[in-house]
Amino acid sequence: MTARRPPAPLRALAADQSGSALVESALVIPVLLLLVVGVVMAGRVAHAQIAVQAVAREAGRTAALAPSAAQGLADAETRSLTAASGYRLALERLDVTIDPGGFVRGGTVRTAASYTVPLGDLPLLGTISVTVSSSHQQRIDVYRSRTAAAP
Repeated sequence: MTARRPPAPLRALAADQSGSALVESALVIPVLLLLVVGVVMAGRVAHAQIAVQAVAREAGRTAALAPSAAQGLADAETRSLTAASGYRLALERLDVTIDPGGFVRGGTVRTAASYTVPLGDLPLLGTISVTVSSSHQQRIDVYRSRTAAAP
């Protein structure tokens, strides 16, 4: 059996590769752009998650070291806002909850923080936003004096 050869004009067209680079670029560039947008989005969400964990941890630690529950709440709120500013979080999208839990020696201070990460400025995502959250528990030292404590 012999293979049939296509007619001469089709052979010439098949051998012509003048537009192949353009077609390959048209197929690859959108995929690369989606990959770049995905990496930027994942980086923003990961940064926000790390920052929210730090905010919750710092608020809990500060509240547990305070001499009283009222002082602990005030100091923890201030410290959480300072930590959030250090991570360049927008404070209007940050929510921090601090529960001193009776504030007794050996007790636990619970904190929770959540932050809404806006992704609307990235192409193709519209008005999408992602909320990241974290919680932290900090034990109040059993042997610590409350009268001499200073944060």
